Amino acid sequence: MDESISSPSVNRRMCPSRLVLEHVTSRWGVLVLAALLDRSYRFSELRREIDGVSEKMLAQTLQTLERDGFVHRDAKPVIPPRVDYSLTELGREAAEQVWQLARWTERRLDAVFAARETYDEAHASTPQAGTRAGAQPSYR
Repeated sequence: MDESISSPSVNRRMCPSRLVLEHVTSRWGVLVLAALLDRSYRFSELRREIDGVSEKMLAQTLQTLERDGFVHRDAKPVIPPRVDYSLTELGREAAEQVWQLARWTERRLDAVFAARETYDEAHASTPQAGTRAGAQPSYR
């Protein structure tokens, strides 16, 4: 058996777990998994639920998550075609993990904004490309 598979470590460059981690923690991967925690969705419903995702990115994300065993695609042989997406047992486990991180991020936004402000003030004399003090939106 391949060393990278027998003892996975995301810190190793060639470890396949890195790619799986990338799939579940990508912007759209997290949001798809989180949405499917509540219930199954048809494609168009899921697209409306996840504000801002393009049809192409949603299709790619669903296909990737399905291939990895996180999402179940149920195509019904009816006219018009009906396809429902839901989580597998493995997908539910992953979704619960990433959803906790997403919720933590929401709860700690104020602390992140405060840290950014402190950083920006401390580095005001040496501006970095693309960094502007106060560039983040306020959610307070």
